[in-house]
Amino acid sequence: MKALRWYGKGDIRCETVLDPQIEEPRDAIIKVTSCAICGSDLHLYDHFMPGMQKGDIMGHETMGEVVEIGSSIKNLKVGDRVVIPFTIICGECEQCRRGNFSVCERTNRNANLAAKVFGHTTAGLFGYTHLTGGYPGGQAEYLRVPYADTTHIKVPDGLRDEQLLFLSDIFPTGWQAAVQCDIEPTDTVAIWGAGPVGQMAIRSALLLGAKQVIVIDCVPERLSMAQAGGAIPIDFQEESVIERLNELTRGRGPEKCIDAVGLEAHVSMKHPDTVLDRAKQAVMLETDRPHVLREMMYVCRPAGVLSVPGVYGGLLDKIPFGAVMNKGLTIRTGQTHVNRWTDDLLRRIQEGQIDPSFVITHTVALEEGPQMYETFRDKKDGCIKVVLKPH
Repeated sequence: MKALRWYGKGDIRCETVLDPQIEEPRDAIIKVTSCAICGSDLHLYDHFMPGMQKGDIMGHETMGEVVEIGSSIKNLKVGDRVVIPFTIICGECEQCRRGNFSVCERTNRNANLAAKVFGHTTAGLFGYTHLTGGYPGGQAEYLRVPYADTTHIKVPDGLRDEQLLFLSDIFPTGWQAAVQCDIEPTDTVAIWGAGPVGQMAIRSALLLGAKQVIVIDCVPERLSMAQAGGAIPIDFQEESVIERLNELTRGRGPEKCIDAVGLEAHVSMKHPDTVLDRAKQAVMLETDRPHVLREMMYVCRPAGVLSVPGVYGGLLDKIPFGAVMNKGLTIRTGQTHVNRWTDDLLRRIQEGQIDPSFVITHTVALEEGPQMYETFRDKKDGCIKVVLKPH
């Protein structure tokens, strides 16, 4: 089969590899009909995340058709149409029983390595680093799904792939980011980052009843899409984020803040902390660029909530934790507990409350994936979300 493989910074190749095989009784093989490039993939593309190995197959937003099942699988059959969450879940451990699927205790086959880095293991993830199991990803013609009886979302006919694909990651990620905010009808929600997750967070916050949603970015196409979705845009290259937020909240600050950017914050070089972060990153004194976190901690209204779906990989510097403590801010983070949300989100899609396909700007063949990584990263050609078609 053909698959997109990682070979180092900025080096993704479409190559022919062996088809996946059933290895365990709970496995299934999926013929991939649609997959996508995620912002989290760019952290691997730019080699900010540790634990990648040359030849690793990329991708964790995948859906397709079941073509083979293991001997223990009773709730799937050949021909079923499924979305595959990026989190691999056993469905049986204490964390899974609690609905904390992204910290499943059993599915990371490199659990000891993860425990050394994080203190405890987290769930296995598709197409990500070997800290999360090193499982081959879904930017390929076929995908082996471990624990397939629990790691799947069965979807109905009658809906296009493009409406359903993002149940694998960015839709529930944006939704969880908003849910973590405990949104009240009087709340202003400020969202940093108008990429795909930020776009889903905007719609989610509005569906959950926010009075006002504000989005901070600098890419015109993204700000335009955000505004079309009901958000008030702030272009941080053109105006002061702090002054504009104070103006829009009558000096109180937003009650809820969402970081949909993560470790690769691109902000104006007018900010001294940004210059310092880039310098420290260059000499390996800091792994991530946390400007957005600092700004959120500063502008958030006292007793507010900071929700962080943006991915961070390592060590951050100059975090104003005194502001967090003295203002009584609550911080909620985490990889997404995808299956906790999918029944509700699938219903909302079926009822027409939201069509997640609005975010797609480019649909190309799998073979064009390597160049689309660059297009997506560099925000060329108005690129906001890329869908790849392997078949």
